[in-house]
Amino acid sequence: MELLFKVITPYSKQHVRTVRAAIEALAALLKSKSNSRQAVNRGYLGGLLRLYQDWHHNDVSNSYIYIRRGLLLCLKHITNIQLGRETFRGSRGMEILFTSVQDCLSCKNLDPLVTTVTQILRKCYPKEPLPLVTVRSSYSFPLPGDVKTEHPCMGSEDDNESDSEEDMEKDLNKDDVESKEEDYDLETDVNKLRSRPGLDRPEEELGQYEAMCPELSHNFQELDSESEEEKKSEDRAENLPSTSSHFIPSGNSMKDPSCRWRTQSGTEAGSDPGEKDFKVPLQSSTEKEKCSRSLISGKTEIVEAVHNANSCEEDPAKSHTFSPCPLPKEAAWYKKIFNPECEASIDPNSGVRSETSEIMTKLLEEHQGNIPFHSPHFYIARAKCTKSIPAYRDLAFPDFWGHQPPPYGKPMLERQYGVQRDKVLDDVRRLIQPGDLIGRTVFDLDEPSHSSPGAPDCLTFFSKFESGNLRKAIRVREFEYDLIMNADVNTNQHHQWFYFEVHGMKLAVPYRFNIINCEKLNSQFNYGMQLVLYSVKEALQGRPCWLRAGHDISYYKNHYRCSAAAGGGARGKCYYTLTFSIKFPHEDDVCYLAYHYPYTYSAMMSHLDVLEQSRNPKKVYWRQQVLCQTLGGNPCPLLTITAMPESRKSDDLEQFYSRPYVFLMARVHPGESNASWVMKGTLEFLVSSDPIADLLRKCFIFKIVPMLNPDGVINGNHRCSLSGDDLNRQWLTPSSQLHPTIYHTKGLLYYLRSIGRAPLRDLESILCCYTFII
Repeated sequence: MELLFKVITPYSKQHVRTVRAAIEALAALLKSKSNSRQAVNRGYLGGLLRLYQDWHHNDVSNSYIYIRRGLLLCLKHITNIQLGRETFRGSRGMEILFTSVQDCLSCKNLDPLVTTVTQILRKCYPKEPLPLVTVRSSYSFPLPGDVKTEHPCMGSEDDNESDSEEDMEKDLNKDDVESKEEDYDLETDVNKLRSRPGLDRPEEELGQYEAMCPELSHNFQELDSESEEEKKSEDRAENLPSTSSHFIPSGNSMKDPSCRWRTQSGTEAGSDPGEKDFKVPLQSSTEKEKCSRSLISGKTEIVEAVHNANSCEEDPAKSHTFSPCPLPKEAAWYKKIFNPECEASIDPNSGVRSETSEIMTKLLEEHQGNIPFHSPHFYIARAKCTKSIPAYRDLAFPDFWGHQPPPYGKPMLERQYGVQRDKVLDDVRRLIQPGDLIGRTVFDLDEPSHSSPGAPDCLTFFSKFESGNLRKAIRVREFEYDLIMNADVNTNQHHQWFYFEVHGMKLAVPYRFNIINCEKLNSQFNYGMQLVLYSVKEALQGRPCWLRAGHDISYYKNHYRCSAAAGGGARGKCYYTLTFSIKFPHEDDVCYLAYHYPYTYSAMMSHLDVLEQSRNPKKVYWRQQVLCQTLGGNPCPLLTITAMPESRKSDDLEQFYSRPYVFLMARVHPGESNASWVMKGTLEFLVSSDPIADLLRKCFIFKIVPMLNPDGVINGNHRCSLSGDDLNRQWLTPSSQLHPTIYHTKGLLYYLRSIGRAPLRDLESILCCYTFII
């Protein structure tokens, strides 16, 4: 190495071939860590930096790119060891390479140099923990029986070891090479896949699930006693405007003062988890009937509350389009109703409360009820009953108001060349040119006193609502913010789902957001996926839509690591940054940003209420029961949908009883909200008047658990329940206390099998029904 280093001279047009050969030989030798240590100890690293600077400044015609790249490869290999990285930073290598690469960005022929420099800079960027006291979730939940669930940071990468060259290449060239990603849902144990485990509970317990199958013992003779009630329902339906199969309760005024944006009682929204009865025993038939009656009674109260609130009949002649709502020039109108700090500071005895109620009433008057299968009145009623760990007192406007499908399809975003490289270099700029950094925390779930914008032109963030997830927001520069997501409850991992509110923006200004604690090795955000945005002003002006938004989107590994202190003893996990820029459609608007179209637990419950009201009871058999109570104290609904028998004749009843079962489940992972949208469409279809839906109902009995993980959805988790467990991995040995929804779903399936009514395990029988239509 000493001989080769003497042969490598500063910039010269003589002996170029010799210099190139010597550099290539030296780079090959420096792949050895022992050689790299010797090179650092002998001071070669500083000499290589000076040589690179000399060749870079003098090679103005870019004739000797191979020599410059060879010198960079030498530096790259030396910095594979910790000593090399420390010496590189001490020799101002970060500044030298960052400054030199700025001259190369505009020339595509110099991409080999830019790529190598970027890899070196990323590798040598000092590793640091996230700006959090602990990476464990801001929310914790005491588990029954003092069960301790420890979920350490996963990952084996140590701070003293660098990324391999191959890994760095893949991470920087995701346009061409997709990095491998663990599929958490892939079961690789073939024995588990083939095995048919025995009963995991006493057989006598299965009989208690009989109450969940009332359709098997229903003789329909009590229909006579119910005919009067059915006639009343039909009379009410006849008085409604004749629309398609969906009747959406709505109103032109809201008289009930409790129906405000913010639910007034925090204890109503969620009780102290420490006082909960954690046992989830199997209920007896009597208890089940009581529960079923209680559920029906609760629904009746909800419907009556909505009808009482609707003092005025909707004018059928009125146009079914949103009329534009005049908006004040500033966001004060929103802060009075929706901002928690402003709401908390209002004197209950002042007239501001009544003003808020009036504004809310006006908003509901503007809602024309033309969003299919959605009622803001039903949503408010259901949200007030939903229990959460933070005891939410605020509703997200999109969930309350509803939304329509986007007006047009949008293709995948075409990724601009070099966007990831530019974002990485911009991160490096923070380290070597920190003059324009602000570094002020503007939102913090852990310390709400820090959740202050601090400047009139600063964005305001909020996420303490159902399914919301944003833990911390830091203003980095004037129009740039670092965002940190909250881990799943009782864990320190699974950061991917986000859903938060932002307001106070300027018009036509590109705001950059960096979510800095993502965990997946790669993301569809690198291949054209965009996040979704909902604008309150757009909604009030008649366009309530979640739209794909964002440009300059990139997903890459950053310099943050899970430290031993913050990770509860574990260390070494890498974090990734999702960065995107957005130009908001209006000034001083209120917008919501989310990973995917949100679908909350309250939205599902209110949707079921609307479906039950909209179905045709003469044709659709509908039963909604409570499968079990979740750890958080929320009911997990179980639906039964099939066709009513043609008559009470023995043949018709026999055909009804003998229909095979189809079992449907969804949303075991809270962050996969697309599953709930598929389930929503499925339910709407199954109760519709479509001839295929009618045939399916006549052929099958559908047992449906529309949301297997209500608590995770409510509290903004990405993957787990309140126990900190991935429920999709608990099917073999579920706990009745820790995983009640899985335990009782499995128990119901066991029961159906024990009586010879196991659900169909393939779609062949279902699909054959279509042949009758064709």
